[in-house]
Amino acid sequence: MNAYDEYMQGIVKPMRSELTNAGFKELVTPEEVQEHMANAAGVSLIVINSVCGCAAGLARPAVISAVEELEVKPDNLVTVFAGQDQEATATMRGYFEEVPPSSPSIAIWKDDQLAYFIPREQIESNSMETIKDHLSGVLTQIVSS
Repeated sequence: MNAYDEYMQGIVKPMRSELTNAGFKELVTPEEVQEHMANAAGVSLIVINSVCGCAAGLARPAVISAVEELEVKPDNLVTVFAGQDQEATATMRGYFEEVPPSSPSIAIWKDDQLAYFIPREQIESNSMETIKDHLSGVLTQIVSS
């Protein structure tokens, strides 16, 4: 690993930990993504993480708060990190090619298909509370159906 990569790993470590400490499994290789998507039963909440300010101030806090408040939680909480784990992120995005790449973003996967997607544009144009409430409502509907 070169000096730049080492530096970036140190910079993004807290950004990764924010989600993993909340119970998300980080998928860092294409193989991990493929294994998860092939074997995941039920509902997966997928966060495409990012270093940008809207990920730090909006997406991650909203997702974590939404999951904490849900009575019935998704079966799987997973994340890939755009710009850092590029191959894993590209592999994950391949499962929902019908939506343009966006980071940060939030995907809900159910029954081997994309059930819902929140792109960056909907994250950066709303408050954390609005995103959390919206995500909670959508997850409640999808998990319960």
